[in-house]
Amino acid sequence: MPVVISLADVVEALEFASDEAVHYLDPETGEILMITKDEMEIVEEEDEEDWTHHPKWQQETLPKVRDFLNNPRALELPGKFEIHEWEIMREFAEEQENPRTRQGLLNAIHGAGAFRSFKNTLYTLGIEESWFKFREKALKQIARDWLEENKLAYKEGKRKRDEE
Repeated sequence: MPVVISLADVVEALEFASDEAVHYLDPETGEILMITKDEMEIVEEEDEEDWTHHPKWQQETLPKVRDFLNNPRALELPGKFEIHEWEIMREFAEEQENPRTRQGLLNAIHGAGAFRSFKNTLYTLGIEESWFKFREKALKQIARDWLEENKLAYKEGKRKRDEE
């Protein structure tokens, strides 16, 4: 019987998307594992016997990383490029009814330091809670689309670990 994936777990992984790590999902277990670029490099380039010169916590993680990377079922979740945070920020800005708020946010997302400028503008305007809700809704839609594209059953609700 196929496992039902927690939408909240996928969204949480998307929230932590970065250039330095990739998240994988095992569709048979529902487990999601974040694998850093460093861990990937170690597993791909070093023999298992050489892992002993890494910190103990990493030595304990590397076998699981290896297993995930060698698992033909494991699916890579959308990364930073597919999520396109800047586009989500632009959509949020354009949805603002107040023209000054809208223009302030649109100005903030252009030029160097756009992400920091956007965040500072949110706090100055006192609309950070609205942004967090909008962003979560956008990430949920990205997660749903990805799960459906991969023909994976999912459920709304709590993260897997919150149920344990």
